[in-house]
Amino acid sequence: MLSERQKKILKLIVESYIRQAKPVSSNQLCKKLKCSSATIRSEMATLEELDLLEKTHTSSGRIPSEEGYRYYVDNLMEAKKMNGEDMLKLQIIFHNQTLELNDCIAKSLQVISDMTSYTAVVLGKTSHENLLKEISVVPLTSNQLIVIVVTDKGKVEHKTITLENVSMDDIKKTVDLINNLIVGTPIDEVSTKLEFEIKPIIGKYVKQHQQLYDAIYHVFNDITNPDINVVGKTKFLEQPEFDNVEKIRKLFSKLSDDDLLKEIKSDESNNIEVYIGSENAIDDDVTIIKTNFRTNSDEGTLAIIGPKRMEYDRVVSILEYLKENIEGDKK
Repeated sequence: MLSERQKKILKLIVESYIRQAKPVSSNQLCKKLKCSSATIRSEMATLEELDLLEKTHTSSGRIPSEEGYRYYVDNLMEAKKMNGEDMLKLQIIFHNQTLELNDCIAKSLQVISDMTSYTAVVLGKTSHENLLKEISVVPLTSNQLIVIVVTDKGKVEHKTITLENVSMDDIKKTVDLINNLIVGTPIDEVSTKLEFEIKPIIGKYVKQHQQLYDAIYHVFNDITNPDINVVGKTKFLEQPEFDNVEKIRKLFSKLSDDDLLKEIKSDESNNIEVYIGSENAIDDDVTIIKTNFRTNSDEGTLAIIGPKRMEYDRVVSILEYLKENIEGDKK
């Protein structure tokens, strides 16, 4: 159990280090706490023994440890309202009635990345709970058509495909075959069913079966892979913690790994969750703050990734505001 003075010292050190990225010395805290430098040094030594602070090799000051950040987030961080400038930038997007939900989210992430200098990520919904209800096609030109996929939950996806020298009769036979055999299948299992149930027999009914099969297979593969949009990866170059070329190279590689990014979705909590350093699957030197969102027609995950020296209170308030607008105005 920390004393009130120790809590104040830890809070001041965390918030000072977040702002300045420089170790905090006892002299910097004397005036604010009205204590002697010796008293503060003693308290800082105690916090270091509790693994809440760390001493750097280049300075006599202290910086927060991973445990120190966690204690701060869980016990000391105060709720922070969004400032007017941040709110206005996002309000402009959500008040634009011409934008679809996906466009609102994409534009919001770009704005958030720019105003925080952190990386923003949105991961689309997984597809297991959606069952295939129907597939249909709409011709556009002599060799282009739109494939429309409808789920039992009313979700509609469409993709434009190009086919060469394929008759509408063959296209209709392929669509009928899929609708007859795999309607009711979870969307994320359709590609597997196509491979093992449609591919072995489609040649009996359709002349241009390989071209048609490949096109339809890619449509479902695109739909069932959750959309992942990463905005502002290069923002890490602005952070002093990531001035090492090899370190930034490894981090950029991880932020380009879709399988790794999907781990962000693993927690189905509807709250704002904070994963500091070793608590996340991306990298021990970053913090991920995330939340899930759900509307009548869509769901997904929003995340902000930055250094452990992150403006936690600001990012939490931004994500709360973003989630509220997505689930409210854009149902």
